[in-house]
Amino acid sequence: MAFTVTAVDRGSAARAGSLSLNHGTVETPCFMPVGTNATVKAMSVGDLEDLGVRLILGNAYHLLLRPGPDVIRAAGGLHRFMGWPHNLLTDSGGYQVFSLARLRRVEEGGVSFRSHLDGSSRHLTPEDVIDLEAIVYGSDVLMPLDVCTAPGITRGEAEEALELTTRWLARSRDRWRSIEAPQKGDLFGIMQGNFHRDLRERSAAGIAALDLPGYAIGGLSVGEEFAVFREFTHLSAGLLPAGKPRYLMGIGTPAYVLEAVEAGIDLFDCVFPTRTARNALVFTPDGPLNLRLEANREDFGPIDPSCRCTACRAHSRAYLRHLFKAKEILAAMLATRHNLAFLAAMVSGARSAILEGRFTAFKRAFLSRYGERQPGSQSGAEPAEI
Repeated sequence: MAFTVTAVDRGSAARAGSLSLNHGTVETPCFMPVGTNATVKAMSVGDLEDLGVRLILGNAYHLLLRPGPDVIRAAGGLHRFMGWPHNLLTDSGGYQVFSLARLRRVEEGGVSFRSHLDGSSRHLTPEDVIDLEAIVYGSDVLMPLDVCTAPGITRGEAEEALELTTRWLARSRDRWRSIEAPQKGDLFGIMQGNFHRDLRERSAAGIAALDLPGYAIGGLSVGEEFAVFREFTHLSAGLLPAGKPRYLMGIGTPAYVLEAVEAGIDLFDCVFPTRTARNALVFTPDGPLNLRLEANREDFGPIDPSCRCTACRAHSRAYLRHLFKAKEILAAMLATRHNLAFLAAMVSGARSAILEGRFTAFKRAFLSRYGERQPGSQSGAEPAEI
């Protein structure tokens, strides 16, 4: 992997760069659509390519349960299985450790849990996760097993979680280094520390000492207020090595993404844009729009006149409202394409602004029109999937 910082904004830590991975180069900052089950819901590979997407996220936990490693191995890896010729980042399932607390047990050796699908008992070690991602899936970026924590836990619990995460990461690195493969993916470390500044500092120092290709920030956007998210995003980004890519896990609304970019984050992902699209909520320059509302019944204009996605070029708000009311599959397809196109255009605009040294003004103007308060934003953490 090669990572190059092309430009840093004059008035902030925002930066533009390029990330060279096994399946091509990705321009940063970059939003990664989430393809939990080896597909971005309601989107084809061609749809994603048309939007310029070159890096998507899959989930090792979900793919372990369904279709299972044997199927993906027989298919020749995850890229071939899903027909995706570009880059894949696979999340380890650390968030599932957090979200499925009632079904799991965390120990020094790894995580024991019951499948949310059929209740069967499973066990994952840090080494197991690396084997799945590097050998079975053929991921371009590998995320290690970690322990994500919720707001409000005790300092002792937060400290224990970060220390276990760091010890697991050392084991993950050792297994990753031992694997001999012609195109072995790159392992990122994950920072934890909950909402304690000194614990974040300790975590950053611990994972940076392992000298990995890239680093991620975990445990944010999990229920905290936006002001807290902002504080710890800027703190955490500043603690990570400047010459390595930085990935903030689990954000996907304009206010959150632009705040992350301002802090110097290069990669981010979230199910929010695709999930809300399936529920008739779409992004517009003037804020989110609920397509099911009666006000759209005879509105024959597009979602966004400035957008060139399929939904906006060919269809009206009235038609989309009808599709949602009639429970037609096309409704989710068109709304999802629009939301991802909107975010892609916003992030592309942010990148251009960084290259021209005017990101702060870009962010201010964008959010002044969009509105900083939005569903899943400052009122609380963005929803995520198990």
